[in-house]
Amino acid sequence: QVQLVESGGGLVQAGDSLVLSCVHSGDTFDNYAMAWFRQAPGKEREFVGTINRSGSTPFYIDSVKGRFTISRDNAKNTVYLRMNSLKREDTAVYFCAARLIYSIGYYYTYEAEYKYWGLGTQVTVTD
Repeated sequence: QVQLVESGGGLVQAGDSLVLSCVHSGDTFDNYAMAWFRQAPGKEREFVGTINRSGSTPFYIDSVKGRFTISRDNAKNTVYLRMNSLKREDTAVYFCAARLIYSIGYYYTYEAEYKYWGLGTQVTVTD
C-alpha cells in the first residue's frame, strides 16, 4: 500500500519562500506521477502542479507559474514543492498525491485521477 507523508508547512510572511516535501513508500516510486494539490479555507481542493517519472517539464496552474517549482528525487522517493514569493492567497493545506503512470507524456491534473493521498501540511501566509 502506497503511503505519502508531507512535511515542511508553516507560517510565513508574504514574499517568503517555503519548501514542502512528500515521501513516498510502499511501491516503486519511479512508476508514479506525483502532484501537489491545495485546499484553502472554504474552497474546494485544487490542482497546483504535477511531475512525471523523469522529473522533466513539470506542469503548473497559471497562478503559481514562475513562483512554484516541483522536483523529485527518485533516489530518495521524495517529491518537493518549492514555493517562492508566497502570497496570502497561497494559504491552504497542501496535499501530495500519487498515481501509477499509464500514459507517457500525459499530465494528470484532476483530483479523481489520483489514487493515493497524503494527509496534508498547512501553509499560512500573512501580510
